[in-house]
Amino acid sequence: MKRTFLALGLFLSLALLPVAAQTNRFNVLFIAVDDLRPELGCYGADYVQSPQLDRLAASATLFTHHYVQVPTCGASRYAMLTGRSPARSGVFENNEALYNGPAKLVTEQLPGAQSLPELFRRSGYRTVCIGKISHTADGRVFSYKGAGDGHPELPNAWDELATPFGAWQRGWGAFFAYSGGRSREDGKGNRDLMEFAVERDEELPDGLMAQRAIEQLQDLQKRGQPFFLGVGFFKPHLPFVATKGDWEAVQKISVPPPPHPEKPDSDYWHKSGEFYGYKNPAAKTRPLAGEDALQARRAYLACVRYSDRQVGKVLDALDALGLSRNTVVVVWGDNGWHLGDSQIWGKHTPFERAVHTPLMIRAPGISRAGTRCDALVETLDIYPTLMDLCQPSFTRTQYPLDGRSLKPLLAGEKTAIRDAAMSYWVNAVTVRSATHRVIARRAADGWSKEELYDLRETPDPVKNLIGEKPDLAKQLLKLAPPMVGNQKSAPGDN
Repeated sequence: MKRTFLALGLFLSLALLPVAAQTNRFNVLFIAVDDLRPELGCYGADYVQSPQLDRLAASATLFTHHYVQVPTCGASRYAMLTGRSPARSGVFENNEALYNGPAKLVTEQLPGAQSLPELFRRSGYRTVCIGKISHTADGRVFSYKGAGDGHPELPNAWDELATPFGAWQRGWGAFFAYSGGRSREDGKGNRDLMEFAVERDEELPDGLMAQRAIEQLQDLQKRGQPFFLGVGFFKPHLPFVATKGDWEAVQKISVPPPPHPEKPDSDYWHKSGEFYGYKNPAAKTRPLAGEDALQARRAYLACVRYSDRQVGKVLDALDALGLSRNTVVVVWGDNGWHLGDSQIWGKHTPFERAVHTPLMIRAPGISRAGTRCDALVETLDIYPTLMDLCQPSFTRTQYPLDGRSLKPLLAGEKTAIRDAAMSYWVNAVTVRSATHRVIARRAADGWSKEELYDLRETPDPVKNLIGEKPDLAKQLLKLAPPMVGNQKSAPGDN
């Protein structure tokens, strides 16, 4: 009898251990979507066809005020993957920072993990990369034109780089793809702004990647090993390419024009050089205006519709394989995009539309289905959140993480974790409070080129309030940390 009670006591003791004491608790499905604005059905844009992302939002926590660290692909992903703020790393614009420059990751394995997937791999997870998770299109280092040796962009991070190239032969070819294996970077002058020629999803790279992700999930389910699967879809990044069906669908909806198409009186406006570098025979004016602007907006939304469908296929496979019950799902936009608002077609600004992106997280038994969280959160928070949720067995990072876990927000234990969100672009810092955004450049004696906008009025930089509320701007700028290695160049257009 005494032995029975001892056994029962031991059982109860183990059962009552906190769940966090378990390690490698959940798999991770991390989905990145390039240049995705929070202009989706689940974010209140009822004219946008995004049923699959809307469905995920209904089973996840949707963050309405998520901000990236830098409004360009590589630097934003550098912050996400390393957990390091640009204020510490000095990566304010460098798309190649992971493998080129003073902040690049080193090849040898260090005592601590240099990146998020490396930390999970060293915890015993099988890590697989499909598409654009880091800056390069497939995790291998090649230039746009194909030069390079193809070494991993993230050292010691991935067990498998599984991006399918199809007819495009290599990563950047697939990234800038048109139909039939053609690419912006194949040297044949393919530079059309938009193309909607194919019938089937798999005739374009994102469709192939969704198919490969499903195959990988099937393999991972058979292995029974915890996994970290990163899937990075290319669209709606330029050029605007999707299927005929996507283009026909958006022709039937009423797409609103840019709410504030006028050029703002701002030092942080840019000329949209990449966008205007594409051929657009229908455009009769520059800046783009009228029906031409509406057609460009439709083209972007057609690509959103296409990418949404690919995300849905992967989520359906996760459900069908019985993996949803123990997999954390993250959908993240790497930066926003101006769609003619402020007379900008691109992302390289410190304005609200360039740094505000979608973030959805579904954590089994923790996140609350269909919750909209209005707290200010940053891309830097993803790394510590996944550590907090999954409890990986290896936890040492090479550098301190600068973000904060979102688990208290997911679980409903807190309603806020910070007073402001920070973003950076070249030599500018921008601080976003619950109501305002201030933008400024550091000067020897403080700040210069200050601009202040009330975001309750509009997300666009229409009325600069710096002359009316200088004290509020100073108060917000006090929240900005000192920056190291700040670059002195002006913002670029590409």
